[in-house]
Amino acid sequence: MFVDKAIITVKGGNGGNGCCSFRREKFVPKGGPDGGDGGSGGNVIIETTQSEQSLVSYVYNRHFRGDDGPHGKGKTLHGRRAKDTIIKVPAGTVITNADTKEFIVDLSRPGMSFVIAHGGKGGRGNARFASSVNRAPRQCEEGELGEEFRVELELKMIADVGLVGFPNAGKSTLLGRVSHAQPKVAAYPFTTLHPVIGTIDFPDFSKMTIADIPGLIDGAHDNIGLGHSFLRHIERTRILVYMLDMGAVDGRCPCSDLEHLRNELELYMKGLSGRPCVIVANKMDLEQSKENLELLMASGLVTNLDVIPISAATDEDENKLIAKLKQMLDKETATPDYY
Repeated sequence: MFVDKAIITVKGGNGGNGCCSFRREKFVPKGGPDGGDGGSGGNVIIETTQSEQSLVSYVYNRHFRGDDGPHGKGKTLHGRRAKDTIIKVPAGTVITNADTKEFIVDLSRPGMSFVIAHGGKGGRGNARFASSVNRAPRQCEEGELGEEFRVELELKMIADVGLVGFPNAGKSTLLGRVSHAQPKVAAYPFTTLHPVIGTIDFPDFSKMTIADIPGLIDGAHDNIGLGHSFLRHIERTRILVYMLDMGAVDGRCPCSDLEHLRNELELYMKGLSGRPCVIVANKMDLEQSKENLELLMASGLVTNLDVIPISAATDEDENKLIAKLKQMLDKETATPDYY
């Protein structure tokens, strides 16, 4: 099961109480105060990892808290700092306050960590209050409570390339051909119900990740259908691949599809449609594809853009597409702002 949104409750551990104690030892009539401090409560820390691809772990397990700090004891024994609680999430997880909707942090890369809930500070023992005018203090402090609130986890997938297209355009077929992914493929629209990421390995030991974004429909930017659920996974892709059904199997015009796709992306997020892109003219093995390709090339919509005709079902010219994507990624020496 793929889950890209979850709400959890986090609470830092409570601090331990300080101790009120006096030294009592034979032949030492006035030992003085020796109460130790309480230990600090444990934090709740969120870390990103490459071993997780979904937030499904937090569908049923929704409560996380740090350990409470031990109390102080006599003989100036201080409580140790309590153990932290670590929450593992996929890279690309955005964290907001579930009640106020305030943005907290964007954990966009593997290996990042953030203290989401701090543990309470331990209270001071009576030994801390001793002075020249107060040689037998009987006051001590209670430990502070740890932070507690609800946070929303939202996963925005990180991939080098995002496959964008209308339902039944052949995105899943292409991803299964060129990568190690095994997306569901069938002869009806909306076969893919959640994003799937595939990895392509190259002879120079470099890798490229490709995300199969489920089919978009008109009005996706207004959250029609599952619009925002799909579109947010395109935000972090570095290159867009527009998959067009040149065979017009569902009765749509490829030129109109391209216009609508770019418009939906731009309305959802300004500048999104202007990212580096490749136009993939898919299903070139069908009868009407050649004529539709000629219309696309003459339409003026693909001026200065690379158009690569392929047939994902028959495994034709896919190597040319992969080589082009690898070339475009190699040119991106600096990490872009949207990554």
